[in-house]
Amino acid sequence: MVRGHPGPCAGCRSGSTRRSPSVGHMINGVRVYQIPMRVRFRGLDVRHGMLFRGPAGWAEWSPFPEYPPAEASAWWDCAVEAATREYPPPVRRWVPVNVTVPAVAPDAAFHIVRSSGCATAKVKVAERGQGIAADLERVEAVRAALGPSGRIRVDANGGWSVAEADRGLRQLNRFDLEYAEQPCATVAELAELRLSFARTGYDLRIAADESIRRASDPLEVRRLGAADIAVVKVQPLGGVRRALALVEKLGMPVVVSSALETSVGIRAGLALAAALPDLPFACGLNTVPLLAGDVTVQPLVAVNGQLPVRDVAVDPALLDRWQAPPDVAAAWEQRRATVAPPPASAATPVRA
Repeated sequence: MVRGHPGPCAGCRSGSTRRSPSVGHMINGVRVYQIPMRVRFRGLDVRHGMLFRGPAGWAEWSPFPEYPPAEASAWWDCAVEAATREYPPPVRRWVPVNVTVPAVAPDAAFHIVRSSGCATAKVKVAERGQGIAADLERVEAVRAALGPSGRIRVDANGGWSVAEADRGLRQLNRFDLEYAEQPCATVAELAELRLSFARTGYDLRIAADESIRRASDPLEVRRLGAADIAVVKVQPLGGVRRALALVEKLGMPVVVSSALETSVGIRAGLALAAALPDLPFACGLNTVPLLAGDVTVQPLVAVNGQLPVRDVAVDPALLDRWQAPPDVAAAWEQRRATVAPPPASAATPVRA
C-alpha cells in the first residue's frame, strides 16, 4: 500500500488494489498513446500514457512526466484496479461536470464555454507569465458566456503566495466565484488564506487539490482547516476504493476531477463520482475535449453538462492512430518497470 494513502474502505467488498507479481499474467494489449493537446495546458503540449486491458476491462496509467516512482506507483494501483476488479455499485447514472478553460485569451475562453453546454466552468488563473489583468479578462469572458446563473471556479495550481491569492481572489470574486482551487502551494498557506478570509468576514470557499493528491499526509488539510472542499483524482489516489476511503476520512464536500486522461482514465473517475453518497458540486471530469483525439469512437464528453456513467469501448484503429513512437513506448515501459512487474504480454498489440 502506498505510503500516505488510507487503507480500504470498510464498506468495500475486497479492500484496496495491491501490486503483486501475479497481476502480470492478467494484463494484455499494452499500448502507449501520444495525443496532442488542443491548447497548452498544465505545461503540456502532448499527453502520453499507457493503456492495457484485464479481465474487468481497459485501464489507463498516465502519471505526469515529473512524477517520481513513489507517486507514479499509486497511479499504477489505480490502473490495476480498473483492469482487474469491478467498480463499486453506482448510486447515480449521470455526473454533472464543468467545462475547463485553459489560460487562453478572453474570446477563446468565451467560445470554449459557450460551445460546451455546461453550466459550470473551471478557469485557469495564475498562469506563469500572465498577470491578474489577464485573469480578470478571462473570467469576465467566462461570466458573459455562462450568464448570471452559471457557476465559475478558478484554479491557480498553487501559483500564488498568500498575499497574491488574497489580492487576486478578492478582485476575481466580483464575478461571483463558486470557489478557488489550490490558490497557494502548501497546506499551511491555504490555512493562512482561509483564516484571513474568515477574520475579515470574506465569503469565498477554498478547495484543495495538490495538497491532497500529492501529499504524504492528505488528512493534514482537514486537521489544519485549510480548505472547504476536497478535489480528488482517482489515479493519483490509487484507485476508486482508496479514494472513497479517503473521502470518508476527510469528511468534506468533494469534487472529483481528472488528470487529463483519455476516456479510459475518465471512466475510473466517473466510477468514483458515481459511487459517492453526496455530490454537491459539478465534477472536473469533462477534460477529453482538451485532447486532440481519443481512443474510442464514443468519447466521454459532456451532454447538457453531464457525463453518462458507462463503460468505454476502445477502438483498435484509434489505438493505432495515437500509438506513440517506439522510443516513447520503450521509455514508458522502462518507467512502468520502476513501479510494477512487467505484464506477461507487454508486447502484444490489440487487434480486436
